[in-house]
Amino acid sequence: MRLGVAIPLLALPEGRYPVPRWEDIHTRARTAEEVGFDLVVLEDALSWPLDEVTGGAWESIALLGGLATATSTIRLGHSVINAPYRAPGLVAKAAETLDEMSGGRYVLGIGAGNTPDADYRAFGIPADHRYTRFVEGLEIIHDLLKRGEASLAGRFHAADGAQLVLRGPREQGPPIVVAAGGPRMKRAAARFADEWNWWTGSADDLAALPAHLDDLDRACEEIGRDPATLRRSLDVYFPVVEGDPSDDEVAARLLSLEELGIEEVRCYLPKQTTHAANLAEVTAMAGVVERVHRG
Repeated sequence: MRLGVAIPLLALPEGRYPVPRWEDIHTRARTAEEVGFDLVVLEDALSWPLDEVTGGAWESIALLGGLATATSTIRLGHSVINAPYRAPGLVAKAAETLDEMSGGRYVLGIGAGNTPDADYRAFGIPADHRYTRFVEGLEIIHDLLKRGEASLAGRFHAADGAQLVLRGPREQGPPIVVAAGGPRMKRAAARFADEWNWWTGSADDLAALPAHLDDLDRACEEIGRDPATLRRSLDVYFPVVEGDPSDDEVAARLLSLEELGIEEVRCYLPKQTTHAANLAEVTAMAGVVERVHRG
């Protein structure tokens, strides 16, 4: 099993989540590489309006361009790009550019969008008919990355012989990872993705995972795709074992997901109130990473 780690970008006022400066972000990514993680992912948000405050984040595509030059071996990606923010052709172009900058280490994670509706309204971004917009855009992104060109006359998105003239180090571009929880989104993943991704934040979420995977298999079978050709990854929010578990106990819990067909886990470590403490959370995972890689 492979292990990834998320670097949260969301900052809230009053010191609850400190602003992640560039120095903090790339130090944490380089530390993850040294610890032995296989992947670093960034979240993607413009703002996060809450009842009493509004959180903010740096733009994630620009940050990943910096991380591509600050690291050398670890894979880099989004978990996940917030699809309404950007035109699909631009997403494909950015993905190919990041793959070029990283020497083939970029992973394009994408979803229909999960920030509060007020976020889209504030920035003037249409986010109605979310599923239709997403699938039309995903088809354009898929065709551009896999074939180098795309044509689509959709209800919300269109491409008329669009081309990726410059191609990166991989013939079919970076892998496409689709975050999908509902039946229609799983069908979109079955049609266009190299990998399916979802998240769990509680024991109840983990208990629901086998049903998600069964649905995913059916979605593949409905379109004539071998389910074994669609990789599966999971974002897991820590702690995964209550109390003060040993590295062996945490690793065993993560490895139990492999028995369900999960090939990669992205670890969302507990958020701390200082950057030094957040960095220490990554460093403290060294023993778990070693044990998981050993199997």
